[in-house]
Amino acid sequence: MLDVTRREMKYDIGLIETASMKRRLGIYMEPDPHNGVTGYMVRSLYFDTPYDSDFEQKVDGYDERQKIRLRVYEADAQTAKLELKEKSDAFQRKRSLTLDREETMRMISGDYQFLLARPEGLAQWLYAFLCTRCYRPKCVVEYDRFAYILDHNDTRITFDQNLRASEAEFDIFAESPALYPVSPPGAVTMEVKYTGFLLSCLKNELNHCDKTRCSNSKYCRARMISKRGRV
Repeated sequence: MLDVTRREMKYDIGLIETASMKRRLGIYMEPDPHNGVTGYMVRSLYFDTPYDSDFEQKVDGYDERQKIRLRVYEADAQTAKLELKEKSDAFQRKRSLTLDREETMRMISGDYQFLLARPEGLAQWLYAFLCTRCYRPKCVVEYDRFAYILDHNDTRITFDQNLRASEAEFDIFAESPALYPVSPPGAVTMEVKYTGFLLSCLKNELNHCDKTRCSNSKYCRARMISKRGRV
């Protein structure tokens, strides 16, 4: 089971700034080995209550809230991550379990019974939480990511673009899911994540970037069709 707590900051930037920041950060940080030439896909299935409580809490700016999702990085993955993300002020705690394909498909169908048979305490907690609040799959979110990593303070800086989604198809293993575009062409979200403090050299490089601080929830943005511009 993974359990990490760190700070997260998000910024809206453009393609020119993205290219500049990649050159600057590459001096101090290593490219994520999964990047390849153009980056890698991230696909998540978000769960929410019948009244979309997690969505509404994010939109209303609650300081303490949570998100529950399944995540894969390729359509033919044999496992998926079941993740619980909890925000408290500036800190984000993420705990996750690795599920096999059968467990993942049961989650997608709304069957959480298998969690009771798992040994992790998080699995037992998630079963009770999901069932008592009637969580169900709500939206698939997919985007392309290019990431840089630094072991010191568990620092990670990512560039996400081509955000797309579906509120109708929930199979995260689908080869070619029907997704609608969410972000405009050229829009990039830069996320800065670290534990403890951010190194001064990285702060200096980030100060050279023309960026806008944002509270950019990909899940909320992806729900724009059913919410009719609520976000």
